[in-house]
Amino acid sequence: MVAETRIGVNDLIAPLFVREDISEPQPITSLPGVMQHTQQSLRAEVKELASLGVPGVVLFGLPNRKDATGSEAWNPDGVIQIALNNLRSDHGDDIVAIADLCVDEYTDHGHCGVLTPQGDVDNDATLELYQKVALAQAEAGADMVAPSGMMDGQVGAIRQALDANGHELIPILAYSAKYASAEYGPFREAVDVNIVGGGNRKSYQQDPANGREAMEEIRFDIAEGADLIMVKPALAYLDVIAQARAQFDLPLAAYHVSGEYAMLKAAALNGWIDGPATALEHLTAIKRAGADIILTYLAREIAETLQ
Repeated sequence: MVAETRIGVNDLIAPLFVREDISEPQPITSLPGVMQHTQQSLRAEVKELASLGVPGVVLFGLPNRKDATGSEAWNPDGVIQIALNNLRSDHGDDIVAIADLCVDEYTDHGHCGVLTPQGDVDNDATLELYQKVALAQAEAGADMVAPSGMMDGQVGAIRQALDANGHELIPILAYSAKYASAEYGPFREAVDVNIVGGGNRKSYQQDPANGREAMEEIRFDIAEGADLIMVKPALAYLDVIAQARAQFDLPLAAYHVSGEYAMLKAAALNGWIDGPATALEHLTAIKRAGADIILTYLAREIAETLQ
């Protein structure tokens, strides 16, 4: 009765993976209970999530073909565009279909943008690709686009492209403070991404040591037209979430990432913790820190618990 913070189904967004070259769902070893979906199994999963009251999903695509620019990301017949069309047909406006906007799942080098001859990410050239992806996703029926590449100027470039092509009302959920975290390993298995040469994304994602810098990154995104802002990961960055909540009035999302989920599941499997209780505690902490929306692989499990 006197709890200050309560987790509800409406707080949750479910990340989902859809893959082109499979005929049945494929389990992801490091993410117990999470699947790479076919188009049909994705539709079934979203239908069940909607019946549980989960208000939205964020989609990640695994294409058949990868190339240097990630061109399948803006193919009108690409894996995410087909999924968006299907969900719009199935649900109309009854569920929020969010499209992750990046090219790392689509490039043969695993980076979030096009590379220079020297192997560095070309920020400005990448912005042009993001504009193409945003338009393809909006035209396929995305309710919201979520640029996750941490390119400088990405929100402004996407907003300009959407507005110029009649999509002024499509909101942008900006991955504004996305850290170069060690906790993304299971996600990279889920999307079959290997960064060329064993590299990393430290040149364009944030240093985990920096908190004040995150506020500047968020401030830049808001100035460029972000409608919602995000901190990623969540649990190790509760201080950043709290700072963002104190400084900014936009809806604030936090991504409870694959590594956070995998550690919880591994400990529960070994009997070291009470898995369901710890899951609820983790999400409550994220909301208590100030998040309005939580992207989490626990969405279905928590929704079933709260029924």
